[in-house]
Amino acid sequence: MGRMTARRRVERIRERQAAYRADTLVVEEPMEIRVGGRPLTVTMRTPGDDFDLAAGFLASEGVVHRAEEIAAIRYCAGTASDGTNTYNVVDVTLAPGVAPPDASLERNFSTTSSCGLCGKASIDAVHTSAGWTVAEDGLRLSRETLTAFPERLRAAQRVFETTGGLHAAGLFTPDGELVCTREDVGRHNAVDKVVGHALRSGRLPLRGTVLMVSGRASFELVQKAVMAGIPFLAAVSAPSSLAVDLASERGLTLVGFLRGTSMNVYTGHERLQPHPAAS
Repeated sequence: MGRMTARRRVERIRERQAAYRADTLVVEEPMEIRVGGRPLTVTMRTPGDDFDLAAGFLASEGVVHRAEEIAAIRYCAGTASDGTNTYNVVDVTLAPGVAPPDASLERNFSTTSSCGLCGKASIDAVHTSAGWTVAEDGLRLSRETLTAFPERLRAAQRVFETTGGLHAAGLFTPDGELVCTREDVGRHNAVDKVVGHALRSGRLPLRGTVLMVSGRASFELVQKAVMAGIPFLAAVSAPSSLAVDLASERGLTLVGFLRGTSMNVYTGHERLQPHPAAS
């Protein structure tokens, strides 16, 4: 699992009995994203799929929409005391003619692993303009297929099995195929890695797909789904009020508390078949 995990000594106490042992932890390190050599943001992330993370972040912010708009992604020289590359600085070169990020996107702070929007000047600033709409997406999905997604996503979490400390995001087709899954200590990073993978593969917009996330559904995750052209977002935990408002406004189907055969459908009921009975 490379740089995604680390070993630390821990005192384990069980039924008043204590013993020392090595424990496997998920790695959390800062990654700086630069565009054309100019620092844009720093995010706390789990190393791995860093180029997908950088590309997905730029897609989520509306900087790029297609694979050909990125000319190159590379690691820059790190800052370790011994001169070795830390692989914690990624520089994205945009294709000729692609406008650089607006100065308002520059974030002179570290984005935490729990929240990618902390520090935004106002809520209006995160209503990024998408390159497409999801409101008219004709996706239809059976409840039986949807209820299988959490377990399938959980089974695909390789690093979670050894650490218990990672979020996951998975992209599914309406017939239940798991197209892509990514893990990260941050929910928003896991989604950016999925979106970035799709962008670099030339698959945006992700019409007719379902994004499944292992935690709650925040405003930011709805925003990222819309920016990627994903019409359906499902989460095992609760959405926020702002997430529901944005999903309704943009025509995205939002499902929360997806556990076993139970779920709450907050918006876009028509995409889930059979249609839930009115209460």
